[in-house]
Amino acid sequence: MDILIASLLTIITAATPLVYASIGEMITEKSGVLNLGVEGMMLLGAVCGFATVHFTGSEALAIGAGMAAGAGLSFIFAILVLGFQSSQVATGLALTIFGIGLSALLGQELVGIAYDGLPKLAIPLLSEIPVLGPLLFNHDILVYGSIVLVVFVVWFLNHTRSGLILRAVGNSHDAAHAIGYPVLRIRFLAILFGGAMSGLAGAYLSLAYSPLWIENMSAGRGWIALALVVFATWRPWRVMIGAYLFGGITILQLHMQAQGVGVPSQVMSMLPYIATIVVLVLISRDRSKIKLNAPACIGKPFHPTS
Repeated sequence: MDILIASLLTIITAATPLVYASIGEMITEKSGVLNLGVEGMMLLGAVCGFATVHFTGSEALAIGAGMAAGAGLSFIFAILVLGFQSSQVATGLALTIFGIGLSALLGQELVGIAYDGLPKLAIPLLSEIPVLGPLLFNHDILVYGSIVLVVFVVWFLNHTRSGLILRAVGNSHDAAHAIGYPVLRIRFLAILFGGAMSGLAGAYLSLAYSPLWIENMSAGRGWIALALVVFATWRPWRVMIGAYLFGGITILQLHMQAQGVGVPSQVMSMLPYIATIVVLVLISRDRSKIKLNAPACIGKPFHPTS
């Protein structure tokens, strides 16, 4: 039972950064913007969060620094795609490359430095429940925050006027503009939110999941987050479920390597990415379902007429 609980706990920690990054990207795409720079924003958030906790010792400042770093990089993206009407795909790819290089530059003096990780926050009484207690009620603040984030986004999109406006902008920016909604401002805020969540996902990697800094520590999780949004057909609860499924696959390959399964370690490390490709292929076969749920204006530039 202890081994099972430990395995499930590692799945939760592996899924948490995917939840943050995927939810942030989903909100960005709901506004009609495709940002492929998630990987770069995660890495910059990771290095800034780790550098902050190393030099200040404050976890709160480190979390804020990670979010600010991701939001700052997404700010550049927003200026380019909304202000200068640059290609969203090309700009997002450039953002990833820039984020990878900048994070490596900023973190070159931090490689190999140890950190104890974010403290666990055990919920009184509930954390003492056998099995469920340590599994559900004894995590760091960012694990709890990821669940709160999903609940908030579900409520925001389905039960608020602002959520309705965001979806309207993503589905028909011309119609939203015609009735007086500030399309560019709404998309700008959605991009900043997505960047902040990607930065927070990166900060979680360096502060909790693997409390240290190494180059490219996101290891392609930004691309998996992008795939999760499509896998979930732009629905928050499905994003969360998908994140935990992919987290489970990630941990599965680690456990199989530890058990000495007679498969090369390189093949085992490929499992999460192979699963991503397989899922996308299966989903793409049902194009009608994707068209039904995808924002109609995703990836399309908006040119205000007045």
